[in-house]
Amino acid sequence: MTVTEERIKEAINTLKEAGVRITPQRHAILEYLIVSMSHPTADEIYKALEGKFPNMSVATVYNNLRVFKKAGLVKELTYGDSSSRFDFATSDHYHCICNSCGKIVDFHYPGLDEVETLAEHVTGFRVGKHRMEVYGICPECQKEKQH
Repeated sequence: MTVTEERIKEAINTLKEAGVRITPQRHAILEYLIVSMSHPTADEIYKALEGKFPNMSVATVYNNLRVFKKAGLVKELTYGDSSSRFDFATSDHYHCICNSCGKIVDFHYPGLDEVETLAEHVTGFRVGKHRMEVYGICPECQKEKQH
């Protein structure tokens, strides 16, 4: 079994334990999120799957993403006024975001795990979580700008 198949199986078990019925659409949306790794919007997921599920609506995709979010399988990433993007919750990681095309790429930097401890020490807060984003221009957009 591949890592992807293992993740899908674990996610389905999590949903079943939460009492969520596994429909073909739910399975397809979940699989798309796990396989794509592109932090898609609900609209992008809908467009990718509409050929396979012609009766599925964008609302169906949103509703399922809400179910996945409630089960702790998906994180909703919101950046200003642009559409929310959805990230399959694997491990703690950070995001590098392209200012030009909006692409989001994951990266992990172990040293940043100490940020919460430092913040607590300096401010006296009891920190529950943190999020970090790095902004720039992705390699593809850099190439486009050179031509």
